Amino acid sequence: MSTCHVILFPSAFINVSGASIHRAESSHSQRNLAYSKDSPASQRSSTMAPSRDRKASYEEAPGDDGEVVTTVCNSAGAVQSAESIEEPFTTYFDEKIPIPEDEVQSWFSFRKLWAFTGPGFLMSIAYLDPGNIESDLQSGAVAGFKLLWVLMLATIIGLLLQRLAARLGVVTGLHLAEVCNRQYQKVPRIILWLMIELAIIGSDMQEVIGSAIAINLLSVGRIPLWGGVLITIADTFVFLFLDKYGLRKLEAFFGFLITIMALTFGYEYITVKPDQGQLLKGMFFPYCQGCGTPQLEQAVGIVGAVIMPHNMYLHSALVKSRQVNRAKKKEVQEANKYFFIESCIALFISFLINIFVVSVFAEAFFGKTNEQVLETCMNTSSPYSGLFPPNNKTLEVDIYKGGVVLGCYFGPAALYIWAVGILAAGQSSTMTGTYSGQFVMEGFLNLKWSRFARVLLTRSIAITPTLLVAIFQDVERLTGMNDFLNVLQSLQLPFALIPVLTFTSLRPVMNDFANGLGWKIAGGVLILIVCSINMYFVVVYVMALGHVALYVVSAVVCIAYLCFVAYLSWLCLIALGVSFLSCGQTYRLGFKTHPELFLLNNVDADSVVNR
Repeated sequence: MSTCHVILFPSAFINVSGASIHRAESSHSQRNLAYSKDSPASQRSSTMAPSRDRKASYEEAPGDDGEVVTTVCNSAGAVQSAESIEEPFTTYFDEKIPIPEDEVQSWFSFRKLWAFTGPGFLMSIAYLDPGNIESDLQSGAVAGFKLLWVLMLATIIGLLLQRLAARLGVVTGLHLAEVCNRQYQKVPRIILWLMIELAIIGSDMQEVIGSAIAINLLSVGRIPLWGGVLITIADTFVFLFLDKYGLRKLEAFFGFLITIMALTFGYEYITVKPDQGQLLKGMFFPYCQGCGTPQLEQAVGIVGAVIMPHNMYLHSALVKSRQVNRAKKKEVQEANKYFFIESCIALFISFLINIFVVSVFAEAFFGKTNEQVLETCMNTSSPYSGLFPPNNKTLEVDIYKGGVVLGCYFGPAALYIWAVGILAAGQSSTMTGTYSGQFVMEGFLNLKWSRFARVLLTRSIAITPTLLVAIFQDVERLTGMNDFLNVLQSLQLPFALIPVLTFTSLRPVMNDFANGLGWKIAGGVLILIVCSINMYFVVVYVMALGHVALYVVSAVVCIAYLCFVAYLSWLCLIALGVSFLSCGQTYRLGFKTHPELFLLNNVDADSVVNR
């Protein structure tokens, strides 16, 4: 008995000269694996020798648009499942969650949705990190309810981009860092890795700052900021032990942290009682009457804070934790559907939490002056009154002052509950940042470190400047670092968005699941808008530096930066179908010579065709 599979390869990319499918190197294993469309996973043997070569015959015929239709016929007896062989994962994938069959509900099953639930909520934590919370409260304090529509639009754009990242992981069985490693040439992928590592370290610094501030507020100042920074070293290692108790328990713990954030910030929302009419108007009517430069900068900051570059790499890896037979197109379609539904639910919850924060500060502190806040804090005998100068300037808040003014206006309970919410945001983001760093390092470098070694490296890099600022400067400088870190995150965005659009648009990588024309256009426009907005944010920040030497350094860095972005954009345009840019030699312009190796409905991602 034999099984025949059809794979479409663009003729510009493939030149099949052999008739055997051999074992190839993989970032996770060196096994020769392939799926059978006909045999269920339960019938596949786990004892078959992985080194067995399988003979195959090819029948080639010209297809549409210059493609070569290659029919691969192999013996069914030589088929084995990748899922039947234990893979030596070192993070998150020590187990894979099985997907139950539901014979009653064919179109939609809550049992299946529950099985797929987890990765989207871990991904959504990046939308609730301390940097996002600070952006939210500043937006409310500076612009009132007028920028809620920007927050909603940024969340929707983030959802669509996360969908692309999840589809890449589901369809190929490889996450974004692994695909970048296999497809880009050596120099570009090293630069790409360094840029993403920089983004992860920047995000880690924001989480350290948020956690340290929360610990300081909860201890009523008894634990200094530098002490809070040191505590974040220890607590991260403690949380790393959690995944030893099983993947579902780990995901449940993240769900618990999100619940804490929803309850704490929801309490502030109920306490302040924002005007619901103004809230709905700000959310659904894209306007900003009377807005100036400060409000515009806040709008740009919202977009930069919501869409995080390393989160694309994280989400594409998290979806690999579910058992999906990529040999069956129906199962891949089903996985894509449920992961998208789960992402919608997760980001809706994160959007509500962000709404709580924006609304609280829009209602209570929009238009307030420092003198007004100082008077209120002095009347309540707040120990933090010295934070506010006695002048009529508009109140400027951050996550530290935000908790203080809540305590002055709504009592100590509001301050402590705010601090608990910030602590939950910082700790949850720290864990997802750890996983992001592990996936990126393993994917780009094929380098497997223990979780503890990885955390020790990144946390040491993140803590060193944060600790120095906490010791030798005041809280103003510490929270002010968030502005710089938001700029840093904005700079790294193209290095996640451009690759994910590139590879999800390549048919040799995604096969039948490649982006259609509509998604290519929409994805290209969204990425152009996001990158343009964030570049504006960077320009505004650089112009505010006010020093000639800094301008010169910034100009040199920007030239190098823009050249690399242009290079990635060039390859992305080729993938989107602007074929004249390739001059007929795509593989010599940047892609490796075998982009067809990640295909799919028939051949597992760890298998390759011998060229």
